[in-house]
Amino acid sequence: MSLLDFARGPALEYAFAIFLFGILWRIASLFLLPRAKDRSVPRPGAPAAAVSAARGFVRHMWLRPPYGQSTVFALVNGYIFHVGLAIIVFGFGPHILFINGLTGLSWPNLPSGVISVVSVVTLAALAAALVRRLTSPVLRLLSGFNDYMSWLVTTAPVLTGLLAVSHLGAKYETLLAVHILSIAVFLIWFPFGKLFHAFLVFVTRSQTGAFYGRRGVQI
Repeated sequence: MSLLDFARGPALEYAFAIFLFGILWRIASLFLLPRAKDRSVPRPGAPAAAVSAARGFVRHMWLRPPYGQSTVFALVNGYIFHVGLAIIVFGFGPHILFINGLTGLSWPNLPSGVISVVSVVTLAALAAALVRRLTSPVLRLLSGFNDYMSWLVTTAPVLTGLLAVSHLGAKYETLLAVHILSIAVFLIWFPFGKLFHAFLVFVTRSQTGAFYGRRGVQI
């Protein structure tokens, strides 16, 4: 079995199995946790919990003016690489074909030149995020293995994919195999590291919004 055969076959299959198990396990463990009933009396005129939850989620998509000067770079840079990753995953032709093979869903792809530009911009944004984490005394103090590992497994598929498309560094088959293996590592790490915030962000922000709305906090 060649490296590419291994990457396309057992590596990806086991990675998907661990990914799905991990996601289901984390979600189930979250919602099965015992929760104390909120016995506080809602403020007069408090909106419905669903309305407050939606407001809270939307509200936290941007910073309030007093905090914008010091953190606007991190916020904008975060949007750049998050949007960039989404475009790469869902806009690149081979990725769409792969998703079609799994789900039967398909949609038009973006030109490969656009994907290449987005990949370079996304890599630059990820590099900037790492530099900020390493140079900020506060972030450096708060950062641990989980933060750096999550950055690494996110960056590796973008870098290896760009190298494979550009045919740089090795034979295309080898580059493609390394790219697929990096995706397998990403899938395995995703449910158990900080990347799981992609799911938790909807729960935590909505819950905070509902909590604030019940108490009459303006959000």
